[in-house]
Amino acid sequence: MKSDIEIQKDVMDQLMWEPILNGTEIGVSVKRGVVTLSGRVDNYSKKMAAEHAVRKVAGVKAVAEEIMVGILPDFRRSDTEIAEAVLCSLKWNPFVPEEEIKVKVEDGYVSLEGEVTWDYQRNFAKKCIDHLPGIKMVYNFLTVKPVISPVNVKEKIAAAFERSATIDAEKINVEVSGGKVTLEGKVRSFAEQEDAVDAAWSAPGVTEVVNRLELEDIIFAW
Repeated sequence: MKSDIEIQKDVMDQLMWEPILNGTEIGVSVKRGVVTLSGRVDNYSKKMAAEHAVRKVAGVKAVAEEIMVGILPDFRRSDTEIAEAVLCSLKWNPFVPEEEIKVKVEDGYVSLEGEVTWDYQRNFAKKCIDHLPGIKMVYNFLTVKPVISPVNVKEKIAAAFERSATIDAEKINVEVSGGKVTLEGKVRSFAEQEDAVDAAWSAPGVTEVVNRLELEDIIFAW
């Protein structure tokens, strides 16, 4: 099992590896596998990139993200300008039903509200505006409305696990009740846990995923 010091070093190396990031801007502390990120970056996309990078590191059990966004003067925008840019970005994204989404901007903080049919639409709505200049934070309050489907959701999820190169399907149990999916069992890494949850969300008719997956302790042989 990796020590906190080893995880900290790997996280710092991963942050330096990401081309969009300046690793010297971000502080990293680790306690019992929980990584806390701190510091200040100049745009919201860097904040999200740092969190995503940490989740790739083996041994990370959870991420506490405390990075602040300090917008540079050249990238400051009024709330009206930000709202217009957000609406335009949503409109031109083919995966996002922009007519179902309400946008609110206050002091650079963007809120997305409304109902979408699929979870991937909910995710794409946020991803397509993360990079816009002037945004300090995006709050994704979009919900997935239930979809009545004749397909066997449990079988679809199990098949997705079997196809995945990163998921050990035999160690994960899937329970389905209506649109609610519960995942239980053991995974080898934080990344595998995320892949399993993402696969569950991708099944038709899923409105909620309860993640009860636990990280198994791995002993590294040297």
